[in-house]
Amino acid sequence: MSSEDLHAPRERLTPTTIARHQAIVSLMEELEAADWYRQRADDCDDAELKEVLLHNMREEVEHAAMAIEWLRRNDEDFAEQLAEYVGREGPIVRHED
Repeated sequence: MSSEDLHAPRERLTPTTIARHQAIVSLMEELEAADWYRQRADDCDDAELKEVLLHNMREEVEHAAMAIEWLRRNDEDFAEQLAEYVGREGPIVRHED
């Protein structure tokens, strides 16, 4: 996956930028894994295996949520946008100035 690679020389990046990159790549991987498990569960004809796959999917979602929370706590831009859009009622896309 190209997003695993840094797009600038590592020595030019701050430790904070590298940590945020690690969190973002991890979040992407967790979301991808959750998607794969959901698709496999939908396609599975064995009820017990389907439950195992859905259990695994939920764990990946949990991991994704933990990464999002880490980003919220450690990145002001993420915190601002999450506060704006997460947990609010009404249309997601609002009129922007």
